[in-house]
Amino acid sequence: MSAISWLGDEAFAAFGQHVIWSDLIGNTAGLIALALGWKRSIWTWPVQFLAGLILVTAYATAHLGGGVGKQLLVIGVSLWGWRQWHLGRRATQDGLTVRFATWRERAVLLAGTAAGTLAVGGLFTAVPELSWNPWPDAYIFVGTLAAMVAQARGLVEFWFAWLLVDFVGVPLAFSSGLAFAGVVYVVYLGLVLWGMRDWWLRSRAAARRAPAAEPVLTRAA
Repeated sequence: MSAISWLGDEAFAAFGQHVIWSDLIGNTAGLIALALGWKRSIWTWPVQFLAGLILVTAYATAHLGGGVGKQLLVIGVSLWGWRQWHLGRRATQDGLTVRFATWRERAVLLAGTAAGTLAVGGLFTAVPELSWNPWPDAYIFVGTLAAMVAQARGLVEFWFAWLLVDFVGVPLAFSSGLAFAGVVYVVYLGLVLWGMRDWWLRSRAAARRAPAAEPVLTRAA
């Protein structure tokens, strides 16, 4: 039995829901990655990379093209984010400096997310084979990309983006047969709210210490 075939097998069943190995392992790794992001550890990126590799199988099994595409984006953006935080670490020995986005950055994120969702949703609608639920799938696909880009830049808005993704991700995961992913999204919600508070407070503290300084990306010691 190949590793890819094994990842698509059932791990266990509970309350009428069947959980496959890729759903179980990949989303557990994703949960760990989010916790590491909250702690501002550079290890968040390699763990996200691994989670993306595994979850490609889970979403392919559920016939969610947006989910597959999202995980491919996670893989690519994880490499970029890892490099961004690594370069910041070489520039300073302080912890990751987090900040709120400027109004221009917020406008770019919102406009890019809206345009991307329309484009991807239109593609999924035109090619039904890519996804059985095109618009929620497209929303999560593009929202995840926006969240990870904001995270790589050390923006507090990264947490708000994940929160908005969660609101759609929970019901979509359960309706797609990815029960464990749905449960993990619920746990994500708690971590997102906690992490949002932590980064918010850190951004205010950093602004008080150096109100005129340019933000610097680095990892926690």
